[in-house]
Amino acid sequence: MDVADVTTVSVLGAGNMGHGIAEVAALAGYDVRLRDINDDLVQEGYDAIEWSLEKFVDANRLTPEEADAARNRIEPVVEMEAAVADADVIIEVVPEVMDVKRDVFGEVAEHAPEDAVFATNTSSLSITELSTATDRPEQFCGMHFFNPPVRMELVEVIAGDHTSEETLAVVEALAKSMDKTPVRVRTDRPGFIVNRVLIPLLNEAAWLVEEETATIAEVDATATFDMGLPMGAFELADQIGIDVCYHVLDHLQSAVGDAYRPCPLLAAKVQADAIGRKAGEGFYDYEDGGVDIPADAGRRAVADRLLAVMANEVAGLIEGGVAEAAAIDRAMQLGAGFPEGPAAMADDRGLEPLVAVLDGRLASTDEPRYEPVDHLRELAAADRGFYPAGDDEDVMAFDTIRVDREGRIGQIVLNRPERMNTISTELLDELAAAVEEFDADSEIRCLLLSGAGDRAFSAGADVSGLGEDPDALDATAFSRTGQQTFGKLEACETPVVASVDGYCLGGGMELAAAADLRIASERAEFGQPEHTLGLLPGWGGTQRLGHLIGESRAKEIIFTADRFDAGTMVDYGFLTEAVAADDLDDAAMALAEKLAAGPPIAQRFTKRAMLAGRDDIEAGLEIEAQAFGLLATTEDLREGLRAFAEDDEPTFTGE
Repeated sequence: MDVADVTTVSVLGAGNMGHGIAEVAALAGYDVRLRDINDDLVQEGYDAIEWSLEKFVDANRLTPEEADAARNRIEPVVEMEAAVADADVIIEVVPEVMDVKRDVFGEVAEHAPEDAVFATNTSSLSITELSTATDRPEQFCGMHFFNPPVRMELVEVIAGDHTSEETLAVVEALAKSMDKTPVRVRTDRPGFIVNRVLIPLLNEAAWLVEEETATIAEVDATATFDMGLPMGAFELADQIGIDVCYHVLDHLQSAVGDAYRPCPLLAAKVQADAIGRKAGEGFYDYEDGGVDIPADAGRRAVADRLLAVMANEVAGLIEGGVAEAAAIDRAMQLGAGFPEGPAAMADDRGLEPLVAVLDGRLASTDEPRYEPVDHLRELAAADRGFYPAGDDEDVMAFDTIRVDREGRIGQIVLNRPERMNTISTELLDELAAAVEEFDADSEIRCLLLSGAGDRAFSAGADVSGLGEDPDALDATAFSRTGQQTFGKLEACETPVVASVDGYCLGGGMELAAAADLRIASERAEFGQPEHTLGLLPGWGGTQRLGHLIGESRAKEIIFTADRFDAGTMVDYGFLTEAVAADDLDDAAMALAEKLAAGPPIAQRFTKRAMLAGRDDIEAGLEIEAQAFGLLATTEDLREGLRAFAEDDEPTFTGE
């Protein structure tokens, strides 16, 4: 399904979130079925939409005609079959109880069209577990709107373990058509992005007061006036609802561990029913003056505690393959109103002092919430931040790959570990963009390509995007897109090293073949299994593999579709080296650094001559001769001759 095929959206649940989502969908031009379990609830939701539309008209944000058109697109219903029988996308917005949601989706699956997309608005429950209540988990994902949906721009689009790329693409496009900004949550983890960062921040604020390290006024002054957050931590907890914060933490503790144990201060407020603005009283008394935050009460130690906890959550999300720093920051800006994202804030402070704060707290309390995740500790030890050094506006932000700069090395990481780094059309597009940007950067002297996690460099193409009945033209276009993207690695002016750990199969092996050199862990496995599917390697494997290891060996790999270990691939000439898994990162970086220290002009022309000579040896020889003459006039040659004469290491500048 494509978003252009979506005409009807069913919203199951007419409460605050449900009727808000229904209104947003109707304003975007979709026919909407608004369903709840009885007529009264449905009518209450419909009345709330009418009230909201009238407010938009009064504020001159809609004309009366536009409001009437949106209202007329909404059909209130009670019967499930009437709600979903003709729906293209079904968005569930019922209470946050797993069994209730599973029951709803079990009923939905009985009546929904076969190609309908199922989405849940859950803020924390497992997408994967919910999807198993249906008979089509590949068509199921999370679509988490923020309250109120008519105002909040963010939509978290969450992949379950079985969700297809096609489903995610449709839901992201649907969100955009509703004037929302989708942020991809690539791995199904409790709390997703915003709740996973924001709620532990509010919990830590409560712990600061519980242990009498700071007062509510000091914490909120620090958050508002020193850290620049849109409101104080306790003010925000009152706004969200202390009961909501407590229950999210309770769920996180059950799902993840005691690092998310709710502070007793929160539990006491819930027990006293002093749960925030909606109750008239929370951390502030809203019947007696409300919020009053002193501007001069902030403290650096409080800011560092709050920021250290947020930085640890950001690092955990990145390490778990949930999202990259740029996506996390964008989500927090749109979903929580942060003027600057937590990753950028942590970088501004420096990760090393934040890790020191966590280590100090861990030593004095032994509380698991202060245990720095490995990724945060590694970045701090390397004196790096979540973003590469330099202007944040220059940082490339992607959903399916991760990029970084390590000196003169441009690093590209296939970042779909939950799907064994399978290669989708989106990944191909992002890989092409990253290669082009690195290639245009004169300071980058080598590209290092790897896969996230330790299970796979890449297990191949994500063929789910082709659908169950692939069209020949679409499949041909998919092949050409991969060929063109991998061709950019061959044609770029810098050497490319592929670092392979785990499975390197199908399209993944074709990608590795497009690199100039390949190094692998001893546990890596290689193969071209396309013939077992009735396909052939479609991203250059029929061509590059023969050039690398000879036609006979290439045919053996392709025709047998067998798996080959790293030692065999060294013997075949596909790999330069196989090393212990624990040594792979260091060995790959050492090789990349060695190439980055080489003469860039000579490397560029060597790649051009060899590539041209594949099809026409005379053309390759001509480029070789002309390049030889040009290189004889460069400063790099003079530096090379000097270093040779003086038994020294040359420093090539590319001049």
